Amino acid sequence: MTKITLSLLLASSLMIAAEVAQDQEKLAADITVAKAQKSAAEAKLKSLEAQLPQNQEIITHVKLGYIKTDGNANTETFSLDGSFKKAWEKNSATIIFDSQYGEAENVENKNKYFFELQYAYAFSDKFSFTYMLGYKNDKFSSFNYQAYTGPGAKYLAYKSDKQKLDLEGSILYSQDELQAQNVIAPNNAITTYGSYQAKLAYELQILSNLKFNQDLSYRASVEESDKYFFLSTSALSSKISDIFSAGVSYKVDYTNKVATGIQQRDNTLSAFLSLDY
Repeated sequence: MTKITLSLLLASSLMIAAEVAQDQEKLAADITVAKAQKSAAEAKLKSLEAQLPQNQEIITHVKLGYIKTDGNANTETFSLDGSFKKAWEKNSATIIFDSQYGEAENVENKNKYFFELQYAYAFSDKFSFTYMLGYKNDKFSSFNYQAYTGPGAKYLAYKSDKQKLDLEGSILYSQDELQAQNVIAPNNAITTYGSYQAKLAYELQILSNLKFNQDLSYRASVEESDKYFFLSTSALSSKISDIFSAGVSYKVDYTNKVATGIQQRDNTLSAFLSLDY
């Protein structure tokens, strides 16, 4: 009797083990099928979303900066910069602007502005054709104005949940008008020349509400190696609401070839409030 009972228990255990193994195999097979269906659904969703037109609303970013010092030196510096972007299908148009004004001991010591208008056509998610038109006016530089225009290309070099890196290059036709005190003869006030420009735009989401941005721009004459312009903007900003952010920025505007008595480097440190919508 004991042997029969043990045999029955063993047989029951084996049957249960076999059923459990079958259930696990079926569960694993169901999981594999579900994953395949999920991947197919995600691929189809991505394909359908790619067929939708891009957001046609205007994307706005405006930043107002201000620094004031009192005591041994009384200074004030204002800055207003930002961008407006309009996208339709594979096309986009962007206006970038930057203006700065400063005083030291109630005497104006900074007054400049520039803007760039850029058209882009996206061949893919990473690569775009671009065409740029730029203009810069700086009262305390060697130039009355600088203007440039030409085609180029933009490449999304890296993108993740926290980082993004854009690279851009352009071939430009440039025109500068020198200030009167820098003109040797009447016919050398305006100069035209071929140039090129390289840009880098990097952003890092340090925390959920803290972001670092770094923009670099280098423009140089093809004919004169010592004629080049460098612009760097570093900013650290923190979200204070859905559309408002606050932070600090540091700008370096460098012109290598300047007239006697003109500083090559112009630095601006400011606290700012930005608006995104």
